[in-house]
Amino acid sequence: MPTPPTGPVVVLTGATSGLGCLAALDLAARGAHLILPARDPDRAQATVDAVRARNPSARTEVVEVDLTRLHQVRAAGRRIAQQHEHVDVLVNNAGVHAFTPRTTVDGLPQMVAVNYLAPWVLTQALLPALRRSAAARVVTVASEASRRHGTLSLPDDLTDLSPFTARGSSPRYGKTKLLDIMFTLELAERLRGTSVVANCLDPGFNVTGLGRDLRLARPLELLLTRLRIGDPRRGAGLIVHLATHPSYGNVSGRYVTVRGPREITPAAPADDPAARRRLWNVTEELLHERVP
Repeated sequence: MPTPPTGPVVVLTGATSGLGCLAALDLAARGAHLILPARDPDRAQATVDAVRARNPSARTEVVEVDLTRLHQVRAAGRRIAQQHEHVDVLVNNAGVHAFTPRTTVDGLPQMVAVNYLAPWVLTQALLPALRRSAAARVVTVASEASRRHGTLSLPDDLTDLSPFTARGSSPRYGKTKLLDIMFTLELAERLRGTSVVANCLDPGFNVTGLGRDLRLARPLELLLTRLRIGDPRRGAGLIVHLATHPSYGNVSGRYVTVRGPREITPAAPADDPAARRRLWNVTEELLHERVP
């Protein structure tokens, strides 16, 4: 039987560190019932402990799921949708910047799978529960790195397993964030007239979790933090703003940057409705083939 809601039900990925953890703390303080999909249950429990240390009455759940395994993502989303009367907010925050090529069990590039396809699959699986909310929101964390994506080639970029260097990883990462923006804007169009809105955001430069695979990442993070550069609280605050503020309750299809904050026009071809529709269609075809 579905669990009776006692507050806004928020599904938040990537809550075990960085922006996601900060957003979880803020959302719980606002009375949210948090559902945290996570690969590592121990790290997720650490977030839960931090939430309850501030708010002992906070309602939290951990759903174990590996975002590189799209079958698991779909199953987890469906399970959440079945167990809850409704979902009020989905925050697609989890992401990875890999500096070497990695392939998932589905034969897909890891950054594409985690940063783009997993949010796509999770959102689709949760749509029935989101539609059952009187006013639901899908918030996806993108990035201005999307402006340095090179050239988008569909459908090839969704399955490109060619090698790359650490330097060459940047346009690959930027491309996944471009895909997130395109997905969000097309989702907003397809949900027009429903109770669900969809928006995405650029959280700005944040030192938290900076380049985990780089040898000097941790010392650089400590230095930038000491210099007060890249404060992750700004990015987390924008996530919470889009997830909760009344001004975005009926606004959909926007890309918002933390610089301001303000709404901005995304990089091409995310500004092209035809390109966004094509991405949606080729993504459906790919998932039908790889994750039937």
